[in-house]
Amino acid sequence: QSVRKEVQYATKFGFEITEQGKVLGRNSRPGQIKKVCEQSLRRLKTDYIDLFYQHRVDPNVPIEDVAGAVKDLIQEGKVKHFGLSAAGAATIRRAHAVQPVTAVQNHYSFWSRSPEQEVLAICEELGIGFVPWSPLGMGYLTGTVSAETAFMDDKEELRPHFPRFTVEARRANWAVINLLNRVGRPKGAACGQVALAWLMAQKPFIVPIPGTTKVAHLNENIGALNVQLDEKDLQELNEGFAKIQIVGEYTAPDHMEQIDIGDRPGTSSAVGHGLSPLPQK
Repeated sequence: QSVRKEVQYATKFGFEITEQGKVLGRNSRPGQIKKVCEQSLRRLKTDYIDLFYQHRVDPNVPIEDVAGAVKDLIQEGKVKHFGLSAAGAATIRRAHAVQPVTAVQNHYSFWSRSPEQEVLAICEELGIGFVPWSPLGMGYLTGTVSAETAFMDDKEELRPHFPRFTVEARRANWAVINLLNRVGRPKGAACGQVALAWLMAQKPFIVPIPGTTKVAHLNENIGALNVQLDEKDLQELNEGFAKIQIVGEYTAPDHMEQIDIGDRPGTSSAVGHGLSPLPQK
């Protein structure tokens, strides 16, 4: 018996990728969006996509054109909901005016706070779900990536190339782990669980998406739903974090350039627990 209606598929468009897997760059032209949609439907063996995200804002294509293309796909029944990723507040507002945005997937975690500047407010105003990617800081917030950790020599292991993962930065930022452990230990909660619980305590429309390759880690992440942080805990976490100077950007310079200007750390745009950000029917 099919379980298709019991699961929600989220996938993305926004990059032009060759059949050999080479990424040629951002491309969110309407024709490309519709082409990628057809390819995704075929690969996923489904006739509709629940949530179709723009992976990165394309500076060469007005966001209104992007939203219009997704609106066409929604009207055709091939897509149910429109999402944006790494988008700033002004972009979100402009897109939403053409086709309502259901979810925004931006980087947000206990040690990376840029969405607090504007994006969370615009999501709350417009009724948009917020989906933090890398909510565990690429594993660092689990307390398992110390200054002494040796990364595997793997082309898919990106962290050694990121400023926040130099040996010096990992050592300097360990105060964050000590803080998470200080709050979590009396509750029997791992520091990664505290980091996820903190995120979910910020707004009721926040749905973190921690990635994992191990069932034990998946179970630990799910266990964060049972970690209750009271006002005293949140105060201790926030006041403690305010005293910590985080060392290093969370991603490499070429990746940072793809973040919409309003959501880069230290910038401001010129204009203004269900486990799903999708509307429940």
